[in-house]
Amino acid sequence: MPIDGRWNDLGPASNHVILDGIEFREYQFNIIRSIFRHGNTLVVLPTGLGKTLIAVYSIAQALAAGKKAMLLAPTKPLAEQHYLTLQKLLKINEDELMLLLGTTNKSKREEQMINAKVIVATPQTVANEIKKGTLDMSRYHSTIFDECHKAVGKYAYTYIADTCSAYDVKTIGLTASPGSKKEKIKKLLQTLKTEHIESRVSSDPDVSKYVMPKYMHIMDIELTDSIKEISAMIKPEIEASLASLNKMGFLHFKHFENIPRGRIIALGDEINRIGSDYKYAAIFSYVKLLNLSHAYDLLTVEGIQPYLEYMQSLQDKEKKSKAVQGILNSKRIIAAVSAAKAAQARGEEHPKVIALLDILRNYRGKSVIVFVQYRSTIKMLVEYLNNNGFPSKAFTGKREGVTEAMQKSLIEDFRKHEFHVLVASSIGEEGLDIPSVDAVIFYEAIPSEIRNIQRGGRTGRLAPGSIYIMLAKDTKDQIYFYVSRKKEEKMNMLIKSLNMELGRMPRKTADKNQSRL
Repeated sequence: MPIDGRWNDLGPASNHVILDGIEFREYQFNIIRSIFRHGNTLVVLPTGLGKTLIAVYSIAQALAAGKKAMLLAPTKPLAEQHYLTLQKLLKINEDELMLLLGTTNKSKREEQMINAKVIVATPQTVANEIKKGTLDMSRYHSTIFDECHKAVGKYAYTYIADTCSAYDVKTIGLTASPGSKKEKIKKLLQTLKTEHIESRVSSDPDVSKYVMPKYMHIMDIELTDSIKEISAMIKPEIEASLASLNKMGFLHFKHFENIPRGRIIALGDEINRIGSDYKYAAIFSYVKLLNLSHAYDLLTVEGIQPYLEYMQSLQDKEKKSKAVQGILNSKRIIAAVSAAKAAQARGEEHPKVIALLDILRNYRGKSVIVFVQYRSTIKMLVEYLNNNGFPSKAFTGKREGVTEAMQKSLIEDFRKHEFHVLVASSIGEEGLDIPSVDAVIFYEAIPSEIRNIQRGGRTGRLAPGSIYIMLAKDTKDQIYFYVSRKKEEKMNMLIKSLNMELGRMPRKTADKNQSRL
């Protein structure tokens, strides 16, 4: 493909970009030109639509100005991926492009940082170097924050962005999903010190023709009679604990299924802060509610085996609180565990497992990622799929003893089609160089719009893809699915409204940034 001359309209920056084979896309051109004009910018663009080229041009602008640039990524594998991409797309000498990680040779690091014109790094490493005084930010023109929605709280991105502001270094934030809360997006804008947003959604006229179709399949899964019977044994115990906490004024929910798990966990801190006479009674009911509602969700949403493994983990505790002892000694819970073991002995499992096999039969020989919330479920599914003729491997994180080297090896095997089904925890959602797949399957719904977008972004990049979301009827699956959809819709509306709001504001920094083009 010959070089499209329209890229030259971006001025001297194009002299630093290897444009051979790069398709001209008007939305990318317009976003890059807008960054050049406005300076600090938050870029919101769906996954797979070329945020990297926008980063490359932001770096090229710095090089054209005779200054340095930095590209930050939240994980080591993603930083390594960006480093390789810049090698291919930037006209730069090998010793002028540096990959700065925690593992980078410390004896040579300072000299490399001085000589490098472009640094690709993980945020914590850069933050440490700034604090030590070994990274001179006064020589930098731009810093690009990939996955910038992480720039909140005490995360290293926030510290680096503040340093950039102090040294008048331009900040560009890149994300596919900034969140659905106006306060969070405004905080992100505040962190990046920007008053300008460049956002696109898949349906925008200048973007839609480049978006590969993604076919969404919502699968309503009817629970088996066995799971309904077992859950009915557990439910009265949970309702009794909820009623007790409601009576004490801690919760105001009629149905425990409607309580977000995060709300239940937070309740523990609330109870610990009180000094009333019924504190210990509240703790007793709280521990029962926390453990039993989790067991209930595992059974109804995940499967019989994850439920039994969790109940066994309670049994195996060396020190058991009175509440846990109360759970294990309950006649209803004993009967529920016994019924679950009997169902398992008959070869029964969650109907989602059967539905998963049905989906995978349509993708034999193709690449599929199955996203799963819990480790016990991942273990169950990998074993089940392999036993049924679908070569599968688990993809988990450091908590499960998996090193980065092991993760890289596994992803490379997946890329080479040595196995076809990757059963992944949240570690597979972002920050890793996982190839685009033919289908993504959500084994359960999750309430986070950011995680939903990241999961769905693993398919439909270079070719059409499919997304399957499994929803167990009358469970938290259905609630979480509804919540995440509403959040995603709200996010898109918020970005548009903020864009309009910012567009009406006078741009105090425009002239200053314009002078640095």
